[in-house]
Amino acid sequence: MKTLKYSTSLLAAALLLLTTPSCKDLLKETVVSQVGADYLTTAAGFEAGVKAVYSSLRDFYGRENGMDVTVFGTDTYTFGSDGTYKYMNQYTTQLDSRTQPIIDIWNALYIGINTANAVIDQAPNVTGLDDATKKRRIAEVKFLRAHNYFVLVQQYGAIPLVLTQNTTANKVATRTPVKEVYAAIVQDLESALPDLTATTPDYGRVTKGACEHLLARVYLTKATSEAAAADDFAKSATYAQNVIKNYTYKLLPDFASVFQQGSGEINDEVIFATQYTSDPTTNGVGNETHLYFVMEYDAQAGMKRSIDLGRPFRRFRPTEYLLNTVYADRVNDSRYAKSFRTVYYSNNPGTFTNLFDTSKSSITVKAGDTAIYLPGVEWTLAQRAKKPYQVLVPSLYRPNLFPTLTKFLDPIRPDLQYQPGSRDFLMFRLAETYLIAAEALVKQGKVTEALPFINTLRRRAAFPGKEAAMQITASQLTMDFIMEERERELQGEMFRWFDLKRWGKLIERVKLYNPDAAPNIKAGKHEVRPIPQDQIDRTAGGVASFPQNPGY
Repeated sequence: MKTLKYSTSLLAAALLLLTTPSCKDLLKETVVSQVGADYLTTAAGFEAGVKAVYSSLRDFYGRENGMDVTVFGTDTYTFGSDGTYKYMNQYTTQLDSRTQPIIDIWNALYIGINTANAVIDQAPNVTGLDDATKKRRIAEVKFLRAHNYFVLVQQYGAIPLVLTQNTTANKVATRTPVKEVYAAIVQDLESALPDLTATTPDYGRVTKGACEHLLARVYLTKATSEAAAADDFAKSATYAQNVIKNYTYKLLPDFASVFQQGSGEINDEVIFATQYTSDPTTNGVGNETHLYFVMEYDAQAGMKRSIDLGRPFRRFRPTEYLLNTVYADRVNDSRYAKSFRTVYYSNNPGTFTNLFDTSKSSITVKAGDTAIYLPGVEWTLAQRAKKPYQVLVPSLYRPNLFPTLTKFLDPIRPDLQYQPGSRDFLMFRLAETYLIAAEALVKQGKVTEALPFINTLRRRAAFPGKEAAMQITASQLTMDFIMEERERELQGEMFRWFDLKRWGKLIERVKLYNPDAAPNIKAGKHEVRPIPQDQIDRTAGGVASFPQNPGY
């Protein structure tokens, strides 16, 4: 199987100069590429343009910027001991229109949109490419443009909607109402669907199943937005069930195997992923998520940094609510054990006296001995004192010491310090499709129809022999249950902020479960991000023409 390879290129830079309406001050740009605009109308140039649109995914998925706006500031993750953007979790006044991740995401996704516009508009002029291939590529690009607009409208609210190539410098921009943006997203996806194929020889390209999955997610989200229509939940459920029934996707038997790196990344459960590679010439900054969920194990007795255990940037720390409520059942449900590291085996043997576990004065460990154990529940001092290793109980969790999420680790990096991770970022997987179908049906009052989708996931998540205990009844299938089930299955996968906003629960649940964010988060403000100041400044008329979101 061939794999789609894409990277930011001179072509993307050239297209940016031709197409960006207002994200950059075009009058001050200097053309540094010899790639001409007519290159896009050649077969090679057209294909390169399509790949340049795909590359915009790498500016959101697998990047700290994307994690900052989806994992931070929720009910399930708060900040760790390191990192520049803790205030994004705390919702302080530093979270404003000059916040770099806010600016970078806006600009990167619009670069993808603007490149998509150029590809679509120039497609009729392309020579040397058969019509069937050209139609598929246009459909792929429409999907990607819709995806970028979907992220932007959820994050920022009303945004500029630009659907045609702009070949001249233009500093005029306006904020298009949310309802119109959603209409354009749906139009792109539904018009793309007939021209996509169920499978593709280039793994990583958009398929028909990926398009139906995104439509299911879009309709589910649109249903609770100001663009809502009466049939949104029904359409969401239909598209989700199409993905489940009409394609070859399958849930893997083991939850943990979904995140197996290497050849395991291409598996029956993955519907669409942002492609990364071990080739440093095309990987850019790589998938960085392996850095962010790791505790400071390498400063503890008996331990030193290793490639397999990860480089601990300790950005994102699980809340008590995530650990103790969402994962309350650890007897029947395997997902806590398969999501977090609970044991560290010594790779730095010796005798140590500087311990966080005060139940003992020192420990002596040999290579391969248990050095740290995280039981996930409290033990008495006496219980801990009996163990020849340190016991990290919940009362000892700190911003630098907490359960490490393992699904993003990258143990095939070439050395200890290497940052550009090579694992794909799984954007759509079938487990989420099941959750979308269940939620959309519950929202229509069809709980009995929704129940099998949830129970299928829960049986997969059960420890062997515990499948029956994991089944729930229709009376248990409430929205509160779905809110927790989604996080048991999808935690860290860049959904939570979007989910809380969609449910209208962002403010309420952050105040309840994220003590670092609770004092500052405000209704009527923090449900959207600030419009980047450089967008306002580079728009003719400034804030009068392009108003800021309320409260910023």
